[in-house]
Amino acid sequence: MARIEYADLGAPAARALVERIAAERGSVLHLYQMLLHSAPVAEGWLAHLTGIRQRTRLDGAIREMAIMRIAHLNRAPYEAEQHAPIALREGMNQAQLDALRERVPAEALFDERERAVLAYTDAMTLSVQVEDAVFDALRPHFDARDLVELTATIATYNMVSRFLEALQVHSSDER
Repeated sequence: MARIEYADLGAPAARALVERIAAERGSVLHLYQMLLHSAPVAEGWLAHLTGIRQRTRLDGAIREMAIMRIAHLNRAPYEAEQHAPIALREGMNQAQLDALRERVPAEALFDERERAVLAYTDAMTLSVQVEDAVFDALRPHFDARDLVELTATIATYNMVSRFLEALQVHSSDER
């Protein structure tokens, strides 16, 4: 159960934002139900996450692989549950998703580019600082824009998992 109650989605002050979230996301997930305690934060979060997920040119499978890895490294089950179906739709396979749970994912399941992304994701998530060798392994696969988008995606979803876990937002919550 979440540490604080979810926001009242029927509150008149929240109505327009609730409608916008539902239109953009299909429903008002628990994450947004919690964020709606602060309309400015919810609105900024929605704009930022929409930019990351829908307006970048980063390959969807790469994006979702990084998100799923972050969810497992940060022990954030809600994030993993929300993104596993998206990862499969974007082209990942179940064996790859399962491997991301492991401390060291099976290298044979991932190509050179994917392994470089996983090493970068691990470094940004676990160490914060990234060694030159880890960053340099990305360079043959991504241009400057892609590197910025990948870095922003990893940073953003670390923020998401930390928010979810600090407030104990879970899929099984009633509201």
